Amino acid sequence: MLYDWANSAYSVIISTAIFPLFFKAGADAAGITSVNSTAYLGYTIAVATFILAMLSPILGTIADYDGLKKKFFTFFFVIGVVSTAMLAIVPYDSWLALLVLYTITSIGFAGANVFYDAFLVDVTKEEKMDDLSARGYGWGYIGSAIPFLVCIIIIMLSQMEILPLSMTAASQISFVITAIWWAVFTIPMLRHVRQIHFIKRESKPIIKSFKRLGKTIKDIRHYKSLVLFLLAYFFYIDGVGTIIKMSTAYGSDLGISATSLLLILFLTQVVAAPFAILYGRLANRFTGKRMLYVGIGVYIIVCIYAYFLKTAVDFWILAMLVATSQGGIQALSRSYYAKLIPKDRANEFFGFYNIFGKFAAVMGPLLLAVTAQLTGSSSTGVFSLVLLFIIGGILLAFVPETKEEAGLSG
Repeated sequence: MLYDWANSAYSVIISTAIFPLFFKAGADAAGITSVNSTAYLGYTIAVATFILAMLSPILGTIADYDGLKKKFFTFFFVIGVVSTAMLAIVPYDSWLALLVLYTITSIGFAGANVFYDAFLVDVTKEEKMDDLSARGYGWGYIGSAIPFLVCIIIIMLSQMEILPLSMTAASQISFVITAIWWAVFTIPMLRHVRQIHFIKRESKPIIKSFKRLGKTIKDIRHYKSLVLFLLAYFFYIDGVGTIIKMSTAYGSDLGISATSLLLILFLTQVVAAPFAILYGRLANRFTGKRMLYVGIGVYIIVCIYAYFLKTAVDFWILAMLVATSQGGIQALSRSYYAKLIPKDRANEFFGFYNIFGKFAAVMGPLLLAVTAQLTGSSSTGVFSLVLLFIIGGILLAFVPETKEEAGLSG
């Protein structure tokens, strides 16, 4: 759970809050229109997630061998931390260089998460997965709120000229704080978490990993229920991820000040923490599937409300609605899937989980970006995402809740 605490600083400060505002301000200084800079950010997110989507199942299959899960996790973690710190040295108005480096940070962050998610089968029993996964997200929101608050204070004090820093320098300091927080609180994960479920090492592991991956793809027809879940997940998590990553860019297009956006996002983290844990507890009582439907329903309301959004107060309401469900729907998706898959092939199957999730993250930002450019309205772009939640909800209705019903063993 401390890794959720550690890497969530990246999720909010880099993916959601300060970096998008920093990038949009730099793009504006370079003469890029607000609609186009939002679109460029969406295209960049799509490219980064496409790259990782291609790598995830291959790396995951290799990492199922004894001792390799931690090594792959560490490799991507180091890439993410180092590239995040390097954001602080890129010139403010070099918007293209910022997007390139942001792509590398995204690959490091999301790549480490492929293997971190797969560790869920190693650290708890199936009956505790919903609660533990939700607690991880809850800890993550609290852990991200602390460095985020420090960054907000630094930025606000620089705006008030109490600190002798420009807004650019204050934002760059935030990137360094994120990298340090991420690195320090990952140490317990590196020292203490071990891979318990694995495939024994054999000769020519890379070649045999590709053969094993090929066999799984060939036999995918035998995993009908699992494929249905992945398809449902593909659609609804697409909408979730797009709203999270594009929220500050959207708010900026509506004319909401950077300071107001940062305060809104900070309180969103605070509110999201207890709700993520609540989702886990309610899943134990009402089942994870029903709680996933609750989350999907909330996000449909968010998309519809976003279309009519006009003021900062509306954005506050929208943010609080998102806060009630963003952690819960992600946490229960992770644990729902973990309970269906064979434990000794967790990395391989989480590779497929991530390929669906990452390809979804390609489609969502592209849908929002293209719609926004065609209509000239960011609100219409967000509204278009409602279709993804409806399709995801329909597909989820056909998914079983146990490994036995799904026709999987292990």
